[in-house]
Amino acid sequence: MEELSNVLKSGNYHLVDVREPMELEMDGEVPGAVNIPLGEVEERKQEILSQDKPVVLFCRSGNRSGRALEYLNAQGLKQGYNGGGFQDVLKVLED
Repeated sequence: MEELSNVLKSGNYHLVDVREPMELEMDGEVPGAVNIPLGEVEERKQEILSQDKPVVLFCRSGNRSGRALEYLNAQGLKQGYNGGGFQDVLKVLED
C-alpha cells in the first residue's frame, strides 16, 4: 500500500474507475479518473495498456479492480496497482 501511496502522491498516474456509471452517480466520482466499468475492460484494454505511466484501478471495495488488474497484467500491463475502494483512493489523494 505504501508503494501505491507513493504513486498517487507523485501525481504521475492514470486513474481508472471500474465501477458502473450508476455507482458514480450514487457515490460520487474521483477527480481525474476515467470510468471504464469492469464489463468494458476487455474491449477497452488498449486505452489502459497504452498508458506510459502507472495505472491505478479502483472500484467500491477493491474486488472488481483486483479482477481487472489481474486481467490487464495477463495482457501485458507493467505498472498496474489495485487502489482498492474509491474512498481509499480519495483519502490518499486528499492527504
